[in-house]
Amino acid sequence: MKYLIISDIHGSAKYLKLAIKAYNDFKCDKILILGDILYHGPRNDLPEEYAPKECIALLNPLADKIESVCGNCDAEVDQMVLSFKIDTPHFTSLNGKRVYLTHGHHLELVPDDAKVVLYGHTHISIIEHTDKYLAINPGSISIPKGDKINSFAVCDDDNLITIYDFNYQKKDEIKL
Repeated sequence: MKYLIISDIHGSAKYLKLAIKAYNDFKCDKILILGDILYHGPRNDLPEEYAPKECIALLNPLADKIESVCGNCDAEVDQMVLSFKIDTPHFTSLNGKRVYLTHGHHLELVPDDAKVVLYGHTHISIIEHTDKYLAINPGSISIPKGDKINSFAVCDDDNLITIYDFNYQKKDEIKL
């Protein structure tokens, strides 16, 4: 299976449309959302084309393809309007590899047995080996920080995870 991995949508219909286009262009089977889906949060400026209701309309038809975790800007009311579960951090399987999904604002709570962690929150794309696990952040699709590049990741059938910008230029990659 191929996975589109995105984080920190923050209600941007513009960048969510681009992410869904990437989902189709890369022929992905599933979307992993690492939190902060609809609301932009009090510390962030409004993202381009801030339209949470439009994001709801874009995501709900894909509900059976989405696995997500709750971010620090997600609220109980968001679950009332979305047709997929906004879950707590948890382990999932990517083509047989055990991976921990979290938003990233509580990385100190990552279980000791996690070997690979997918997270968002910082809005900065990065692949790094910590002293405990391999950490992969696809960056923010809508409000990038640090390198200021809107980005996402794709995990292919062979568990090669590649971070791309929306021009489909590779930023980084690693094999799980």
